[in-house]
Amino acid sequence: MNTAKLGISGQIAKAFQESRLTPLLSAVGLILGLLVVAITPKEEEPQIDVTMADVVVGFPGASVYEVESLIATPGEQILGEVEGVEHVYSVSSAGQAIITIEFSVGIPRQEALVRLYNQVFSNQDWFPPGLGATQPVVKPKGIDDVPIMALTFYDPSFQQTGEDLTRLAHALEVELKRVPGTRDVYTLGGVPDRVDVTFDPALMAGFGLSVDAVAQAVMAANTASQESRVTQNGLSIPLAAGRPLETLEDVRQLVVGVNKGSAIFLKDIAEIERGGTVPNQSVQLGFGPAGDGPVGQVFPAVTIAIAK
Repeated sequence: MNTAKLGISGQIAKAFQESRLTPLLSAVGLILGLLVVAITPKEEEPQIDVTMADVVVGFPGASVYEVESLIATPGEQILGEVEGVEHVYSVSSAGQAIITIEFSVGIPRQEALVRLYNQVFSNQDWFPPGLGATQPVVKPKGIDDVPIMALTFYDPSFQQTGEDLTRLAHALEVELKRVPGTRDVYTLGGVPDRVDVTFDPALMAGFGLSVDAVAQAVMAANTASQESRVTQNGLSIPLAAGRPLETLEDVRQLVVGVNKGSAIFLKDIAEIERGGTVPNQSVQLGFGPAGDGPVGQVFPAVTIAIAK
């Protein structure tokens, strides 16, 4: 073969084909490749530095326009000067501004937060003097705040209420938080328990009770003291006084006063019923034509979100 007709790449290939070191170099490359694969850390969901933070500033009594013009807009300009910030945007509402800062991907989380804290607390003069705005609160967020799993609970027979599902979810939260690797476990669409107490003014006046006195009695009864120990004769006994109210009957049997040597129960001066609570968030589970449940049926539900 005439080597003069070969280009540079062809000459290099011919040299490797004729060299006795080529098999050895190939074997070394294969071994190094296997070694790199073995020692390279592997994770199903690798950690990525995507640092975000909310800067919350309260402005009691201010309108949305005042919050935006006096807090949010100047804050966006000041926080946008932080090195590495990619996006800054805000949400203004009556009495509060939330400024969200997003850093560029790859900036170490600790370094980004230090820059942000320095910028926030060295430029608090963006508030006009005597304005009445509260101290800024920085709430860091990151990729780990995004849930990796969501568990939704519902009852197809409609026998369990939203309050029942919420109690079940809260009980499972405690157990899930014990699982190694879980970072944040919280419930979405929960319906908290609510008890409606309707006082009878005539009965309260007859027993000489006021609403404030009854409220203080309820708050005093709905507490539990810290555990203390009594030690005597080599025996240590733990003691804890009181416990929070748990059931509707506990509320009805609550003693709120004494009249002529007899206890006055809350049920004696008021009607006590379980009330319906309107949650701030709601979760509904529905099935389409390809679902496993009845087509077109929508069930009330509660979701537990889990972040690693």
